[in-house]
Amino acid sequence: MAKSNQKKRTVKVEALGQAHIQATFNNIIISLTNNQGQVISWSSAGKMGFRGSKKNTPYAAQTAAEDCASRAYEAGLRKVKVYVKGPGAGRESAIRTLHNSGIVVAEIVDITPMPHNGCRPPKRRRV
Repeated sequence: MAKSNQKKRTVKVEALGQAHIQATFNNIIISLTNNQGQVISWSSAGKMGFRGSKKNTPYAAQTAAEDCASRAYEAGLRKVKVYVKGPGAGRESAIRTLHNSGIVVAEIVDITPMPHNGCRPPKRRRV
């Protein structure tokens, strides 16, 4: 079978973009996009080598944010609006790491979905 001549998709990077941080109870996923929503770079705690309960720690979020921010900074991203979703532990440390890596945080918006009495939540843990 011959090699197909598919051109690699390139993303237009402007100085201003968006950072989407999804912090669940099990993992944290960070995506840096341009204003059209096309992903420039992404990273997660699982991608950085953390497994199990270590994925949802502030340190795992910090390393994932460092990796993601360094690649986006090289591509030309300089300023972001941060959109945070979820109740996870590494939300603040991920935002702090983005700021410390040289990317200016212009705005922080919490877009955590809140139910208007939807599904029944899981039972309380008895430890």
